[in-house]
Amino acid sequence: MLQNTTLLFDFDSTFTQVEALDVLGDIVLSGPDKQQKLELIASVTRRGMLGEVSFRQSLEKRMEILGGTRTDIEKLVRILKTKVSKSITENKSFFLQHADNIYIISSGFKEFIIPVVKDFGIAPDHVYANTFVWDKNQSITGFDRANPLSQDGGKPEVVRKLPIEGKIVVIGDGYTDYEIKKAGAADVFVAFTENVNRPPVSERADFIASNFYNFLNFITNGTKTV
Repeated sequence: MLQNTTLLFDFDSTFTQVEALDVLGDIVLSGPDKQQKLELIASVTRRGMLGEVSFRQSLEKRMEILGGTRTDIEKLVRILKTKVSKSITENKSFFLQHADNIYIISSGFKEFIIPVVKDFGIAPDHVYANTFVWDKNQSITGFDRANPLSQDGGKPEVVRKLPIEGKIVVIGDGYTDYEIKKAGAADVFVAFTENVNRPPVSERADFIASNFYNFLNFITNGTKTV
């Protein structure tokens, strides 16, 4: 099915039903202003996904509020494993069969993405994402600012360097996913709306998949016409 085709999946709100940093906030934040901070994190995430603020601004603002430890990330991973998108879970065999042709390209963090997607056969070297910076007590102090995926326009830059040939199809819910196609680094952009539909993103898509079954139908029959 995927002969000469590579699939690039976003992670947050695409592979999973949730935004991982929002969930991390619920784990690590406390005190009377917890709800206010959670709402701010969600708002910043949403504006970044719509392209209303730059991704770097969105990431920096969220990391100013968040923190956490290795133990918190382990707890986050356990939660995320229960939050994989329903139709993706139901098609786990597809991922196991085609893992060599699947990459995760995410503005999230490897520390929680790799343990989740490995259950679907996706190897660590097929995961491109940010990484946390840790102190000697294994607490998060920030993120690797040199990583292209922490910067504006990072996804197209990373995709151009992938060791792949043939058709490239991007599947995601955010503006940064669309930017890969916009920059000419992919052939097709599919807006995945099972978990969230962002109209400014969907209206730019070559195809809108309301679930993974829709996507499979498209990849089997539809990409020839795009």
